Order: sequence, then C-alpha cells, then structure tokens
Amino acid sequence: MLALFRPPQSNATPDTPLPYTASPWRLLWEDILLAFRSASAIPGIFWPLMPYNSGDLDELYPSPGNIGNIAFHLVLSLLQIVFLVSIPVCIACMFPALWVGAYIAAFLWSNRILCNIFLNRGSHVLKSRVPEVEDPGHSHEHWIFINGIATGQRWLQSNIDRLGYTFGRRIIGLHNPTAGLVFDIIQCIIQRDFSYATPDVRDAYALVRVALLDQKYTKVVLIVHSQGGIEGGLIADWLLDEIPQGLLRKLEIYTFANAANHFNNPYRALSEVHEDILKQPIQRNQKANEEDLNTILHIEHYANSRDFVSVLGVLNFTSIPNRFMGRLFIRLGSGHMFNQHYMDNMFTLGTDGKVLDSNDFMDMEIDAPGSDTDVFNPPQRLKVKDLSRLWLYRNGGSPEKPPEQLKPQNQI
Repeated sequence: MLALFRPPQSNATPDTPLPYTASPWRLLWEDILLAFRSASAIPGIFWPLMPYNSGDLDELYPSPGNIGNIAFHLVLSLLQIVFLVSIPVCIACMFPALWVGAYIAAFLWSNRILCNIFLNRGSHVLKSRVPEVEDPGHSHEHWIFINGIATGQRWLQSNIDRLGYTFGRRIIGLHNPTAGLVFDIIQCIIQRDFSYATPDVRDAYALVRVALLDQKYTKVVLIVHSQGGIEGGLIADWLLDEIPQGLLRKLEIYTFANAANHFNNPYRALSEVHEDILKQPIQRNQKANEEDLNTILHIEHYANSRDFVSVLGVLNFTSIPNRFMGRLFIRLGSGHMFNQHYMDNMFTLGTDGKVLDSNDFMDMEIDAPGSDTDVFNPPQRLKVKDLSRLWLYRNGGSPEKPPEQLKPQNQI
C-alpha cells in the first residue's frame, strides 16, 4: 500500500481570485455544499474505536475521565441541537422577541457555565508533564500546540503529554476551549469563512509572537490539530503581516487534520525567485529546494484520507489553487482523534514510551502523481520517513545540529 504525498503548492498567482478571499457568505455556501458531498466520511471521525497504543492518553480509551468527557459531550450536543431547532419554532409561533432573546441568552450562558465547570476549568496555558527533565540541548527551542474541537483541558493535557513522549521536548499547550461539539462546529465555520479571531486565536498569536522575538529561541515549532489548523492559518497571516522575515525563518508549522481553507507562506522577495518560475505556474514536480524561497521554511500537513474534518479542510483545499502551502502526507485510513488516530499511527510508541523506528505509515512508499527526478530518485522509491521533517524530531532528535544563538535583531 502506498501513502499519498502532495508537494507544496505554487506561489505563482492564479488567474482567478483566491477562494479564501471571496465573499464570506459565498464561502459559507460552498462549505455547506462540501459538507453534504462529503457526508459519507462522517463515521471516519470516530472510527476505529481501538486499539489504544497510548493507553489512557488516547481519547477513546475507556478510563473514567474519558467516559465522563464523552458522555458530557453527547448530552450537551443533544441539548444544543434541540436549542437550535427551537429558535425558528419560537419565531414561527410569534413568541415575543424579548422572551426569545432572554431564552437564547439564558441557554448560551448556561452552556458556557457547564463547559467551564466540566471541561475548561483551570489555566488556558498548560505544560506537558513529559519529559520530566528536558534535555539542555533543546533550550533554544519553543514548542507550542493548539488543540481542535470538543477538547477540554483533560484531553489537551493528554495531547501535549503524548507530544512530549514523541519528541522529547516540553510542549506548551494553548487551550482552544470547547463550547460543546455542535457550537464548536459553528465557531469553526465563523473562524474559517469570516476570518474571525476568537480570544484563543489572539492569545496564541501573542504567545508565538513573543517566542519569535525572544533572542534565546532559535526555533519555534507550532503544532496544530483540527480547528487548531484554522487558528494556525489565521496566526500565520498575522505573523506574515507584522514579524520581520528574518525572525519568521525560526518558525516551523506542523498540522494534523487541518480544517483550514488556506495556509499562506509567500516568497521572501521577488528578486530571489527565478524569472521563469514567476512567468508560469509551478507544477507539482517543481524542484524541492524551491521551498527554501518561502518565508516560513517548513510547513507540513498530515491527514487521514477518510477523516471527515480533513476531507472538508486540507484534503480539499490543497487540490485547488487556494494558497494552501506546505507538504501534505496522506495516510489511507480514518479517524480524527489526535492521539489515537494520528500520533498512534504516525509516531507509534513502544512499551518503553519511545517512538519506534518503524511503523506502517512512515514505512509506506510515496505515491506522488507527476513526480520526477527533481523530487524523487526513480531507482529507489522514497518512503514517508524520507520526506517527513517532523519524523526527524522523534525521541529528542533533530533534523540539524543545534544552531548558533541568533544575533540581536532590531525590535519592531
């Protein structure tokens, strides 16, 4: 079986306006149509229910805490659906506007209180409990994670602990708080189609910005999942607007089940791009070193082919001229849970808590339509692990030697 791979999209300007810059209402309508066309992939969000390679760190592992979270989400989702259906009923029945407004306000307030009590309690910034003692050689790195939908602090802590086991670094988790599955989906639509930055987007942007400006860090790694991909795309847009390009070279972004409709990463300067690249659209077999011309050096996306969220996001928008930059690795399979369906399959742990040097996904040969000798060596077919930069960070490793401390930069 082959893993699918899509090289980064072209930086060349398409003939038509970029879809993500279209009317928000048009984007909303297109998203509704896309969701109906992709409805067959909905079961792929939760399936398979097992195995549990990471034990109780896996979201669907039958621990008391996980069962409690799932039960709460199921009840709350049912209540939210009933609430949404009841609003047009109240309007059709000509209930007084004041009563309807009070009803809506009361439900939203109650929903928020319940989520804060059962799911979102505590600090919005968490730290992984793994490793207990971080390697001093990683002190120049700053790793940040933003979670996806329906994730309370329990699952966020499990996510960053799993990342700590995987990469041997302390991970900062910026909580994207949940308002319940149904309301989270509505929030995703608003963020994605209307480019609306919720408080957690602004908090995450500030956190990444401070890290990039901090001279003690020579590398800032941002990992995002699901709705976090939408937030990561908005953060990247803001960073590209404000942060000097020299500092943005410190940033690396890795996404899983990315729900965004775009991911920008323009060239550093037109003078650095060869004339013939600008004159004609770049094909999928463009030379791999062209990525070095981008402002953000490394962006990688990972997706399961039958994950409904991936189908609505990265899998759809990397196939159209939509500025979805970065390499895309596609695993033929389903599942949307970050630990259980992504990390367990792509960065499988052994009994010692270390990432195994081999797993089915990373050992799969690459299938990239249109590839040629500029990207691949025909006599020896490449595997996912040969092209995945993130794979090289496993167990405390690094793609390169620790860089020298950055020279002082002019402040903004």
